[in-house]
Amino acid sequence: MELNDATQLVLLEWEVIARLGAAALIGVLLGLDREIRGHAAGIRTHGVVCFTAAMMTVSMIALYNQLGNDRTDVLRVFEATGAFIGIIGAGLIVFSRGRVHNLTTAAHMWLAAVVGIACGAGQWPLVAIGGIFSVVMLTVLGFVEARIFPPDKRIGHGDDADDEETAPGPRSRPR
Repeated sequence: MELNDATQLVLLEWEVIARLGAAALIGVLLGLDREIRGHAAGIRTHGVVCFTAAMMTVSMIALYNQLGNDRTDVLRVFEATGAFIGIIGAGLIVFSRGRVHNLTTAAHMWLAAVVGIACGAGQWPLVAIGGIFSVVMLTVLGFVEARIFPPDKRIGHGDDADDEETAPGPRSRPR
């Protein structure tokens, strides 16, 4: 079996630390919205998914440069991430009593993975634009949605609409 040359720890570069650190920080910030609302997949889950996607991307780019383009396929990073997040999302989404739960949380996980890939690839303009739009869509629009479409007026929502995306577990209990 032919292996690539090992990367020495002394060759750890600040650019790699910046990419992985940005992914971890943005992942935690993306999960903060879910954590504050008591929904499934909070700061730790988002942070780990975003960081892991960045780490996988940095590793694939390094292998691509190290082994040459005739022996690697960097698009497999996206394929593997999509498959993994699909499994996580499928486990999160629940259909109960005529309502879908955790759909936004599953989409949130996909977002964290893609932001992690962009951080790992060092695509800083994409990370910044994606971060801004994400915060607006997931936080600000949540407040707008609650004001314009009260829980009792939404399609498929009953009196317990506040529990729309709450997963079973300690966070879903009344406080």
